[in-house]
Amino acid sequence: MTATAHTAASPRATGDPMRRTARIAGVLYLLTFVSIPTLGLYKPVKDHVGTFILGAGSSTGVLWGAASEVVVGLAGIGTAVVLFPVLKRQNETAALGLVTARLLETGLIFVGVISLLSILTLRTDVAGSAGADRGALVTTGHGLVAVYNSTFLLSQSLMPVACDLLLGYLLYRSALVPRAFPLLAFVGAPLLLASDIAIFFGAYDNVSPLAGLAALPVAAFEFGLGLWLVVKGFNPESPLFRADAGSPSRGSSFDVPAPRQATPATPVAPSV
Repeated sequence: MTATAHTAASPRATGDPMRRTARIAGVLYLLTFVSIPTLGLYKPVKDHVGTFILGAGSSTGVLWGAASEVVVGLAGIGTAVVLFPVLKRQNETAALGLVTARLLETGLIFVGVISLLSILTLRTDVAGSAGADRGALVTTGHGLVAVYNSTFLLSQSLMPVACDLLLGYLLYRSALVPRAFPLLAFVGAPLLLASDIAIFFGAYDNVSPLAGLAALPVAAFEFGLGLWLVVKGFNPESPLFRADAGSPSRGSSFDVPAPRQATPATPVAPSV
């Protein structure tokens, strides 16, 4: 009898049934912040691209910045993929939308990285060659910096609006984490969108203090969520896990009707 009771309680002994998934997702969310130093690492290129292409300064910072942005892109995809099996229980369409938005975000990040690596190629392989047109190199460099700035606006400023609105909705409905997190996303995403629109129409630059202030709530949401998932994990009382125990939650992927039992045929009396 004692052994039976212990066995029955063991699945919930650790509290959260998906602790490992939550921890991995949290670590990946924290990894998306490793590119913050790029604001300083890229400054010599973005502010003085002409002199940089012609040999001024070091290219090491650009290489480290590009590598960190690759990590951010891959970690961003990882957050959506790791959370997908859990979030689809609430709403599979929204969970798939989050994965798609993350993929698009990473694709645009990689375009920006390619533009900066192209500047390095101009510096190392073209600028020092005989007969190189310095004026054309500088013009091309300014064009590549413009490409990076545009893709940065779309990838690391606009796409988080879509990602965090979808994630905030899924977290709010599922109660996987405290409601303060999705509410912060609901506040931060529209604020960041308004800032992106202002940047798009030239009101201020994407690295200005106003832009940084507008991005702060979204950054706080994602960083705080990452820490919470690493330290606390998912809420074991979430309706998604109650659905797993046999009581499907509304809107989850477990809402599949049970197969109908075959009704025995009523015997028919033979006619006389």
